Amino acid sequence: MSDPTQAPTTVTNIGVAMFTVADQNAALAFYTEKMGFEVRADVAFGENGEYRWLEVAPPGSTARLALNPPMNDEPGGSAIGIETADVHAEHARLKALGVEVEEPMSSPGTPTMFMMRDPDGNHIAVVETSGA
Repeated sequence: MSDPTQAPTTVTNIGVAMFTVADQNAALAFYTEKMGFEVRADVAFGENGEYRWLEVAPPGSTARLALNPPMNDEPGGSAIGIETADVHAEHARLKALGVEVEEPMSSPGTPTMFMMRDPDGNHIAVVETSGA
C-alpha cells in the first residue's frame, strides 16, 4: 500500500506568479516599458469576454507573472524575486527610468540585492545570480 503523503512531488516548475493590480493597462506599461518584460498572454475570457488574462515575463524566462484585477481585495501586497547577473547595472537602469528603488545591499552568505515596488505596491526583490 502506498502513502500519498509520502510520495515524491510531481511538480516540476513554478509556472505563474500572480500580482493583483488596480489597472491592467498601467501594470502592463510598467512591466513592459520600465522592467523590459515581454507579453506572454493577453486574452479575454468569460462568458462575454469580460475578463482579461494578462501575463508578462522577462525575455527567455519560463516563469510568468500574471497581472490580475482585484478580487474582493485591494491591489498589491504580493511579492516575487527576480534575478539578474548585474544588480548594480539593473539598479542604475531602473533608477534612470524614474523607478523608485532601494539601494543595493549585501550581507555575508546572501546575494547582493535591492528591493522595489511596482505602482500597485507589489514587492520585487532584484537578486544577483551567483554566476555574476
